[in-house]
Amino acid sequence: MISSIDDYKKKLKLLNQYDHNYYETDSPKITDGEYDEIKKKLLEFEKKNSQYKFVSNKVGFAPSKKFSKVKHTEKMLSLGNAFSIEDMNGFYKKIKNYLNYEAGQDIILVAEPKIDGISASLLYQNGILVQGLSRGDGEYGEEITENLMTIPDIPKKIIYKNFPKLMEIRGEVYIGKKDFKNIENNFANPRNAAGGSLRQKDFKKTAAIPLKFFAYSTIQSNYSHFQSQYEFLEFLKYSNFKTNPLSRIIKNIKELEKNYNDLEQLRSGLDYDIDGIVYKINDLNLQKRLGNLSNSPRWAIAHKFSAEKAFTKINDIEIQVGRTGALTPVAKVDPINVGGVMVSNATLHNEDEIIRKDIRIGDTVCIQRAGDVIPQVVYVDLSKRGRKTEAYNFPAKCPCGNDTIKEYNEISKKIDAVRRCPDVGYECSYMAKEKLKHLISKDALNIDGFGKKVVDNFWNLKLIKVPSDIFKLDYKAIKELEGWGELSCNNLIKSIEKSKTLSLTKFIYAIGIRHIGQENAKILASYFKSITKFKKLFAPSLIKAELNNLIEIDGIGETQIKALEIFFSNKKNIKVINDLVECLQISNFENITSGIFTNKTLMFTGGFSKMSRSEAKTLAESQGGKVLGSISKKLNYLVVGDSKPTNNKVQKAKDLQVEIISEKKWHELLKR
Repeated sequence: MISSIDDYKKKLKLLNQYDHNYYETDSPKITDGEYDEIKKKLLEFEKKNSQYKFVSNKVGFAPSKKFSKVKHTEKMLSLGNAFSIEDMNGFYKKIKNYLNYEAGQDIILVAEPKIDGISASLLYQNGILVQGLSRGDGEYGEEITENLMTIPDIPKKIIYKNFPKLMEIRGEVYIGKKDFKNIENNFANPRNAAGGSLRQKDFKKTAAIPLKFFAYSTIQSNYSHFQSQYEFLEFLKYSNFKTNPLSRIIKNIKELEKNYNDLEQLRSGLDYDIDGIVYKINDLNLQKRLGNLSNSPRWAIAHKFSAEKAFTKINDIEIQVGRTGALTPVAKVDPINVGGVMVSNATLHNEDEIIRKDIRIGDTVCIQRAGDVIPQVVYVDLSKRGRKTEAYNFPAKCPCGNDTIKEYNEISKKIDAVRRCPDVGYECSYMAKEKLKHLISKDALNIDGFGKKVVDNFWNLKLIKVPSDIFKLDYKAIKELEGWGELSCNNLIKSIEKSKTLSLTKFIYAIGIRHIGQENAKILASYFKSITKFKKLFAPSLIKAELNNLIEIDGIGETQIKALEIFFSNKKNIKVINDLVECLQISNFENITSGIFTNKTLMFTGGFSKMSRSEAKTLAESQGGKVLGSISKKLNYLVVGDSKPTNNKVQKAKDLQVEIISEKKWHELLKR
């Protein structure tokens, strides 16, 4: 146990020295167990003293300043996850609906083992490897060319005659299990070893680590040379890249299920770690049609394996309140290693889950990392339950004092399992703090150096309570805090100053209105165009008319409209957001894309023979159009599919003299 700040500083200095020995000179002075014990004590101290965050924020070790950040040619997106065959059926259904496929019409997939390694991108010019980047944050990666060149599996020169003049190859860097055995005393797990090795300042040290590489993808423009994903994998082989030999063509859900079960059985015997299977639509033209969501492609998904499990004891159950008011119970457990990660918290999901599994404080429970990410309690080991344990009573009140509610779900026609603090916004201090964490996040204001723990620290010190406080910080007081100084304060000032300028889309998303995600924020921004018009929602005399107008917009439903009404009916919310607006420079929404439907509004009715309505809407928006959800005088075109159009809509369009476009004419317009 660390008993004082001086003791903490001494042990922190010692840990940093051990890190230097470990990562910089490759000569560890203590065993992993001894290192872990010091680190554990430091983390326990930081948990009780939130102003200290040096070890808590440390992930492996910091990237070398030698590496410059480079923007990826195309974003390295993350993948959506499936955890069951039902999830995969859902994936199939969404794809077929989007592409307007019949229920019995099969879609060919390519199944590739999901390697638990480090993503990297390789750029070749005239067959010569000229640049290598880490994944980074998906948009920017670290330039680690020299380190990647030490990997034998990565060709430095391609002699295959059909290799394009400019080609980007993406794949995964990993360490084999057998090779890891020789260095396991130096790293927590193979993935940690691969990541740490790629970030060595001296590429010669990277060369000493037996890194390997599987290639599996490229950027969209390079895919124009191929017809299918499987053809591309074959091309990689001819170009002397290593591809995973367990990649398979999958023709239907039965083959998918069999392949999943077979590979999960093989998993432990493979010489590399895999945590699931990545499925990709094989047809590259279909991939292009499906396109991407904000953070992931529509045409691919990761089907995760069941996670590793472990047993531990629940010491307490803590209620956490999210920014939308959801009360989430979290089990505080004895720290235990699950799949190479030390776990001390596990989610209990909601009140119904606690009752169903009869989870109690003091129970010994089986926990797993769901999808190898979020720890959760699977079941209670009743044989180890003490006689005096009592059933857990979920609190009927939010920690702020408000009575909690369970809402009726209009879609499922059931009462929601999640208990919530009523949607009172900034009137609940717990929700207010979580809204601040959302506000400073990457997809919102994106303030570097202002993470969740800084919010907690500044909140506890009463430096911030509402968003506008971020722009009025007392830096003199901050400089006096442990871990802060002139340089860190100056960096924070620069980050906050930079965050003041943002788009209307980001602003709408950043303020954290329930049910308003990134896509909804974009739709709202495209409607309101400017912050001045968006502020009509702030005015009691104007909000009703504006909300009625939103009903016409495709993508904004009753749920979103109700959420906006609740949020802007709260006087404190309006004051808080008004004060925030005064601190920012919010740019007007501009349609980046121009095309045949620029500044035009469209609506679709009926089924289409060659594409789904979803794809038709996407194409309309890509050509500068705005898709509405109902017919009014504002509508320019009603596009009518050949299959079962709504007669009332067609008649109303005629009455309002809206131009009606047949499916045939629609396709003719797209070909121009």
